[in-house]
Amino acid sequence: MRKIIAAALLSSAGLLPLSAHAEDQVTINWALWDWAATAYYQPLIDAFQAKHPNIKVAYTDLGSADYSTMAMTQLAGGASDLDVVTIKDVPGYANMIKANALLPLNDDMKAAKIDAAAYGGLVEALTVKGNTYSLPFRSDIWITYYNKDLFDAAGVPYPTNDMTLAQFDEKARKLASGFGANKVYGALFHTWRSAVEMPCIIDGKHTLIDGKYDFLKPCYDRVLKLQEEGVVPTYASLNSTKTHYSGPFFNGTIAMMPMGSWFVGTQIKKVKSGESLSKNWGIAAFAHPDGVEAGSTAAVVTALAVNANSKHQQAALDFVNFVTGPEGAAVVAKTGTLPALKTDEVLATITSTPGFPQDETSLNALRSKKAYLELPVDLKAADIEVVLNRAHDAIMTNNISVEDGLKQMDDGVQAILKK
Repeated sequence: MRKIIAAALLSSAGLLPLSAHAEDQVTINWALWDWAATAYYQPLIDAFQAKHPNIKVAYTDLGSADYSTMAMTQLAGGASDLDVVTIKDVPGYANMIKANALLPLNDDMKAAKIDAAAYGGLVEALTVKGNTYSLPFRSDIWITYYNKDLFDAAGVPYPTNDMTLAQFDEKARKLASGFGANKVYGALFHTWRSAVEMPCIIDGKHTLIDGKYDFLKPCYDRVLKLQEEGVVPTYASLNSTKTHYSGPFFNGTIAMMPMGSWFVGTQIKKVKSGESLSKNWGIAAFAHPDGVEAGSTAAVVTALAVNANSKHQQAALDFVNFVTGPEGAAVVAKTGTLPALKTDEVLATITSTPGFPQDETSLNALRSKKAYLELPVDLKAADIEVVLNRAHDAIMTNNISVEDGLKQMDDGVQAILKK
């Protein structure tokens, strides 16, 4: 059941200027997911409403599991009860654009003098056929989380910000130990395709929408070998039990874990509450293949768009511009989360968050050199992802060989591209 909650009503303590009248008040509705688990939603609303006392912000939590499908359902047929739409993934974004559900922002960006260059190429990545339909407000990168206590116990040196894939695998093999309830895994690769495939994409030479996937073979061979050796939990076991990646890391049974920077804030929070046993932890840059520059990584963008059928488009645009701009970035950073605008001040704010690991490697791990979107924006992205996910599952459960799985990707995606 959809739950809509009006957030942070203006108090009677003076936020509303005397010149404002009831008819000047506007309420906009923000489509999002995981309200209760996300630290920056309420502070963003509070900061925006303090600056725009005539606009109140309500939210609709559509849940994370099927967010894009639920949002598309809400937008279908010209629905106007959502004003601001959070963009969670590229396939969902592509579907909304195809359905003409989002308002082009080009004119507003010119009027508001928004500098696209400040986002480091993310605005261009979200632009389709010359139209920008969303602005990024968060941009997470993939990094390596590690448990210092497990490294110390095994006498293995900590990861560095110039760790290669070969060095990652070598450390993982040395860190794996024990059996049954005492089993410690050297690393964990979550069930997402990205956890396996990203190292083969960050050389900047390949993308997942080209229709040829033989370049992914080394990445699949690598992870499958570590599975066979018992160095990492198997895809089949993680998938069948629906294990969230955070659980094993919190339990202190995982030495290293490639994961997005969004997990930093969660780990800090869970250590503080006592729910994470991995209290002595750190982060390092994403491990890179030989020949690829250290600091190269994958990026995941969260953006904001305006419903093309919103009855309060100007108020919605004001909110989007605030949240995605410098003021919104400062609010997001104070919660220990990476905004899309990554200034030195923003990074300093995040690394000074109480609970953030203070060793030199961790303090510099978020300074990526190059970041690539896992799946570039393409109007056929949703159909492509279905093919890739199906083949990924078959490969990782050993139902087909890597070669046959990659051929399935080739044939399936090439058929889509020809339509």
